[in-house]
Amino acid sequence: MFESLSSEDILFIDIETAPQKPEFSELPLHFQQLWDKKSSHFRDENQLAADVYDRAGIYAEFGRIICISSGVIIQKNGERYYRVKSYHDADEKKLLNTFNEMLEKFTANPGKKLCAHNGQEFDYPYIARRTLINGLRLPKILDVAGAKPWEIKDRLLDTLQMWKFGDYKNYTSLDLLCAVFNIPTPKDDIDGSQVARVYYQEGDLDRIIRYCEKDTLALANLMLRYKGEPIIPIDNLLVV
Repeated sequence: MFESLSSEDILFIDIETAPQKPEFSELPLHFQQLWDKKSSHFRDENQLAADVYDRAGIYAEFGRIICISSGVIIQKNGERYYRVKSYHDADEKKLLNTFNEMLEKFTANPGKKLCAHNGQEFDYPYIARRTLINGLRLPKILDVAGAKPWEIKDRLLDTLQMWKFGDYKNYTSLDLLCAVFNIPTPKDDIDGSQVARVYYQEGDLDRIIRYCEKDTLALANLMLRYKGEPIIPIDNLLVV
């Protein structure tokens, strides 16, 4: 499978999410009650719904997308580069509308694919759900209702699923795979669990964007390692 994939036909993406509100108390009462019910399945007996609200960003019904980074591998002067662009806006609907328009254009040509790590369980459905919640039309590539599993996997690549090789019981993080394949990783700054704090408390969106962009480079390099090809150095990262 890896040999048949053209690296230049893949759009590598990563999303960063956060809870809908900075604090649980800022949620409308009905959503406080709904989060209380939702979180009862995973919080400890001595914890209240507010105590685990920092996890709300994981769920599309209680969270929001604050950044989507997407990149492609390109050839320039006989050398490989990685060109990345980030989409961010305080208005999530504008963010998604701009990203989805780009996605439609990119995937209009035959053979174009998306790639994310754990994308089938997180990135792809999260983008689709937030798109619908914001009253926008789904990009065709994400409109997979009724599609066969092999049809989905053919256009929505997932480096986690690829690594499983049919083993469904294990989760392997992008960070661990980067360490295994000796790929430089952005995890030396922040990780996903810290994004909400950096966004709401520190107001440092630029830091989140940089982290997200480097994550997609790590993702692209992981795919190159799967294909047995040299990785792209950080110096060949082109931000547009």
